[in-house]
Amino acid sequence: MSQSYDFLVGTFNTPQLYTLRFTPPTPESSTKSSSSGSGSNSGNLRILHRTAAIGSHSWLHLSPPKTNGTRNLYATAWTEPPSVVAYAVDSSTKIKLLSRAQTKARSGYVTANDVAVYSAGGATGEVFSIDRDSGTFVAPQTKSASEASPPRLTNGTTAGSHHTAGQSSSQPSSPNQLLQTLSFVDSSAQRDNGSVMDFGGLRHGAHSADLSPSGNTLYIADIGRNCIWTFAVSPTDGSVTLGEKHISPRPNDGPRHVWPHPAGGYVYCVQEHTSMVDVFSTNHDGVSLTHKQGVRIIPPDQHEQDFWADEVRTSLSRADRPQYLYASTRGLKPGKKGYVAVYKLTDDGRIDTSVSGPKSEPADLYAGLLYMYETPNSGGWANAIQPGPTVQGVEYLALTDSEDGWVFVLSWNGAEIKEVARTKLDPGAGAATAVWL
Repeated sequence: MSQSYDFLVGTFNTPQLYTLRFTPPTPESSTKSSSSGSGSNSGNLRILHRTAAIGSHSWLHLSPPKTNGTRNLYATAWTEPPSVVAYAVDSSTKIKLLSRAQTKARSGYVTANDVAVYSAGGATGEVFSIDRDSGTFVAPQTKSASEASPPRLTNGTTAGSHHTAGQSSSQPSSPNQLLQTLSFVDSSAQRDNGSVMDFGGLRHGAHSADLSPSGNTLYIADIGRNCIWTFAVSPTDGSVTLGEKHISPRPNDGPRHVWPHPAGGYVYCVQEHTSMVDVFSTNHDGVSLTHKQGVRIIPPDQHEQDFWADEVRTSLSRADRPQYLYASTRGLKPGKKGYVAVYKLTDDGRIDTSVSGPKSEPADLYAGLLYMYETPNSGGWANAIQPGPTVQGVEYLALTDSEDGWVFVLSWNGAEIKEVARTKLDPGAGAATAVWL
């Protein structure tokens, strides 16, 4: 009997966490599906369990397993007031709420290390203290939010809390857990046009938070200020100090998410407005960035104004030398399908430009492109990809859809992407993000 693999899915609009179970196709089922002309849906994907949540969870971060086998799940919570949430994951079907911490604005993404949780959303972000053993939110042990040193710019000048990324102690949000409040507002005021697609300012401000593999650097992608904020992270309590504000290569990029190569020498940034993925080398323990490459993740005949790019990920096979870079885009309107692009990576993490892209197209925009997959629909607010297990040389990825509530599993065999399984969440549930257990 084939081995199965479980993953969690949060939604944009329902108070539930879904556990899904994926069973990869067997060689027999793949052959039968191909010969019968029934498509490539030869694996199996089903809802295994539903866990009641305190609100909708648009973004999930799963910590590594502890010595006792348990893990922590941290999630954005689009509650009122907005918050981030900590869960204990004892098994695929045993997930319990530990605690929550209030954020000043709706959080876009959340990430964590052993001592702190990091959130970013719109004009502000937060650093919350957590217990090393349980993972629950706790009061800071070394300094209070009002005592935390203000971040400093790379030139040594102090960053003002209302002029560039810095610390503000005027917001007593979650005083029992809050270690630092970060402000990303600079000379331009934070915009929020009030539309449902602006998500409370997320499309015009800071959107994501991710740590370097070493844990020494925090990366914040800021759509509205067209930059990546980098912070040095204290290994003692998780507090951060501003490194640099790195302006995007193009004036209309809109950096949405920064993802690090597992070896730490490069990071990748998906640009929401231009449907580009840029490659940056890192220096000074990851805090300083230098632009090296940029590739396009929609087909040559498509226009960037019809899309809003979503996610970028490295493949999980080959440990710290992943072979592939995956990036996804969403159609900006229903009916406009999105894409998943696969690029070849060198061992150190650059785009492998020895692989030629589409003929008669600018080589620097598509060099390294291996495949472009058109998604079943626009993806709605999601079309988020998450690499999962590699089975007999085939890599599997979860793809979430909020337009119709589908969750797909795609396969990549080094030559083409296929859909191998799908399931639909409950009526009204828009799939947001997946994390593999």
